[in-house]
Amino acid sequence: MQPDDKICYCFHVSKRKICNFIRINKPRRASQVSECNSAGSGCGWCIPFIEKLFDEAKHGQEVEALSAEEYAQARGSYIRAGKGKPPAGATPPPA
Repeated sequence: MQPDDKICYCFHVSKRKICNFIRINKPRRASQVSECNSAGSGCGWCIPFIEKLFDEAKHGQEVEALSAEEYAQARGSYIRAGKGKPPAGATPPPA
């Protein structure tokens, strides 16, 4: 994924914004990244990816290499399976 690709489609938060939040604010836990424009507090899809970005920043681990299209499609499948409900104003899942 590219830096300006969305990680949190519910609250329109990019990978760049999350990485900068982690770098600047130095949260102690991955859950504190939700303070970055509420990232991860909508449908729940992006939580594992936020945790991976957090781990990457803290421990130098690499984040799974998905394209933005693969990521969006996987989120759509997650929502259609009933595993999360996006809030009003969220980017709708792809058809």
